[in-house]
Amino acid sequence: MKRFAIATLGCKVNQFDSQVMREELEQCGFREVPFSGPADVYIVNTCTVTARADYQSRQLMRRAHRANPSGVIIATGCYAEVFPESVRAVKGVTAVLGNEAKREIASLVRSLLSAKRPVIKIPGVADGPLRGCAIEGFSRHCRAVLKIQEGCNGACSYCILPQARGRSRSLPWERVLEQLSCLSRRGYQEVVLTGVHLGCYGLDLSPPTSLGELVEQIEQRSDVPSRIRLSSLEPTDLSDSLISVIKGSGKICPHLHIPLQSGDNEILSLMNRGYTREWFRLLIDRIVTAIPAVCIGFDVIGGFPGEGEMHFQNTMNLIAGLPVAYLHVFPFSPRPATPAFHFSSKVRGDEIRRRCRILRQLGQEKRAAYNARFLHQRVQVLVEETTADDAGRWKSVSRNYIPIWIEPQERRPVDEIEVTITEIRGTKVLGRMISNRPVEKDVNPGEPGTRRLMRAMVGID
Repeated sequence: MKRFAIATLGCKVNQFDSQVMREELEQCGFREVPFSGPADVYIVNTCTVTARADYQSRQLMRRAHRANPSGVIIATGCYAEVFPESVRAVKGVTAVLGNEAKREIASLVRSLLSAKRPVIKIPGVADGPLRGCAIEGFSRHCRAVLKIQEGCNGACSYCILPQARGRSRSLPWERVLEQLSCLSRRGYQEVVLTGVHLGCYGLDLSPPTSLGELVEQIEQRSDVPSRIRLSSLEPTDLSDSLISVIKGSGKICPHLHIPLQSGDNEILSLMNRGYTREWFRLLIDRIVTAIPAVCIGFDVIGGFPGEGEMHFQNTMNLIAGLPVAYLHVFPFSPRPATPAFHFSSKVRGDEIRRRCRILRQLGQEKRAAYNARFLHQRVQVLVEETTADDAGRWKSVSRNYIPIWIEPQERRPVDEIEVTITEIRGTKVLGRMISNRPVEKDVNPGEPGTRRLMRAMVGID
């Protein structure tokens, strides 16, 4: 039985694509092994959002070559899509596959094993509705990821993803519901709906639909997982109607990840983000007013070209005044073939690193403040299947995205349970299991379930 290993970089869309490749190879008789050990075939599913992601992708290819110099090494993903010749130049790489070529992974692997001739297969990005791939689940995970949208219609001046993933394409809502039902039957109680530009979901379908309408369809189904989490949503896609749908949902987790990128109007304009700091503040106020317990995370870029100290302080002041729970901080990385690559007034590397350190510290403070709101309160969690800390505590995650470490019991719960948050040690949250009985679910989910969830979150029940 031939052995394969997969390493995945980047976003949840890539995680889903890797799972599709994993299941296809296993169905064809291949056996997965750890990437760190010997294998016959190594697959590196690359990312190219930053120059560091490019570097990490090349490092993984070299590591695979060292582990087995005669093995087949396949590079795929966004770095391979946009810079195939650069990837092909890495020593030991056998094949470079674009994102669309991932769909042929089993036949390509068999061909490469029989005749190890170098292959570059970049079919380009697809048009038309997203051709969904059915998955059975995510091994060693209690939650699954489902890609329902691909590509991006945005034009942010720093971003290379539209070149790597193409225009927005959506999975028809019938297929989404079918896949959610399949994952539910396999025991998954949480699924993350993901896409490159998730808020564009459905606009390309005939007839057009929307993410909010999809959520309403999900809400009516009893055969889908009880927890649905949305991945990153652009602020301009968070309409009042979508916020209202999320507020009234008994299934959608009260957790929104929103790319801010900068809190200064001049820099936002240079980024071509399409909103102002004042508009963004009002958006967050509307979300928190509608969903008080919501966990909100921001993406922020430090050191964008032209960002002076005043611009940076404007970003710090905006974030400091908003009820954000955590930050994902990225140093600006110039990507070839994007407008920002040619911008003047570059920020020095050491200054970019300083600003990112300050932003990350602010993010830790925001996380601690958000977690403290729920001390001694009851929350609903799913327990991770394999993760434990040095003291043997199990890691669990609440609906509003708080990682909580709980004392182990005789058996690990597989259903959603309630815990009390008992202690906060810095950024670490400790909890106690109230009961290992599954949380009671509404027969007809919707507003009543949301009200009960909110009462539990703030300790009224």
